[in-house]
Amino acid sequence: MIDFVDMPFLPSEKVCLAMIDSRMDLEMKQHLRNQGVDLIEVPPCNALYDSISCHPDIQCHHIGGRRIVLAPNASESLKNQLIQHNFEIITGNTTLEGNYPNDIAYNVARIGDFALHNTAYTDPVVRDLLLSLGVKLVHVNQGYSKCSAAILNEHALITSDKGMAAAARKCGFDVLLIRPGYIMLKGMNYGFIGGTCGMTGPDELFFAGDIEQHPDYPQICDFAAKHGKRIQAYKGKNLTDIGSIIPLKEIKE
Repeated sequence: MIDFVDMPFLPSEKVCLAMIDSRMDLEMKQHLRNQGVDLIEVPPCNALYDSISCHPDIQCHHIGGRRIVLAPNASESLKNQLIQHNFEIITGNTTLEGNYPNDIAYNVARIGDFALHNTAYTDPVVRDLLLSLGVKLVHVNQGYSKCSAAILNEHALITSDKGMAAAARKCGFDVLLIRPGYIMLKGMNYGFIGGTCGMTGPDELFFAGDIEQHPDYPQICDFAAKHGKRIQAYKGKNLTDIGSIIPLKEIKE
C-alpha cells in the first residue's frame, strides 16, 4: 500500500515518491527511478536567483502526511504535480523574492518535534501549523536551515553551521559538525550538506553526487552507521546542493 510520509524528511518505509530540483543530473534521476522512486520535479520560481530557483526546500514546506505549504508564487507546475498526487496544498503567506533573507520563509529544518529556523523570517502559515502540532520552534541565525541540515532521524543531523550545531545540541540532538564547502552550487562559492541529500528509505540516505569526495566522508560514514543508516551515493558526479531530496510517499507493507 502506498501512503504519505507522515514525519517530514523521515520515511518509515521504502520511498516511492520524492521531490527534487528539475535540473538534477539526468543520470541521477534515472538512478532514483530505477530504485522505484517516482519524481516530482520542481520548475523554477522566477522571483528567485538562479542557483536556488528550482530548490524544493525553498519553494515549499512539507508539514507531514498530505499537507504541503507552497509559496504563493511557487511554480504552478509544481502545484499541479502535487495535486495530481493527492496532496493538500496550503498557500503560505510569504511571497518569495530576490535574495536572502527574502527567500528563506519555507526553508525550515523540521526534525521530529523541533523546527530550526531563523524565526524572524518563518512563514506565518508554516509557523502556526507547526505550533498546532506541538512542534517547538528553535531560533538559529542560519536562514537556510533545511539546506544546512542533513537529517538522519528525529534525534540526529549533520551540518557545517556552528550556530545550528550548538542550537541542536541544546535540544538534545546528536550532531556531526563538518567543514563548510566541498559542495557544488552553481553560481555560488559552495552549497550545503542538507541540500545534497535525502532519505529514500528508513535506513537509506541518498546523496546527489560522490560524498566520498568530501574530506569529512569518514566521519560522515561513521556517524550514519552509528544511527543505523546506509549511505547511497551517485558516484562519478560532483556532490551538489539540489535543495534536498524530499521524500513524500512510501510503500507500506
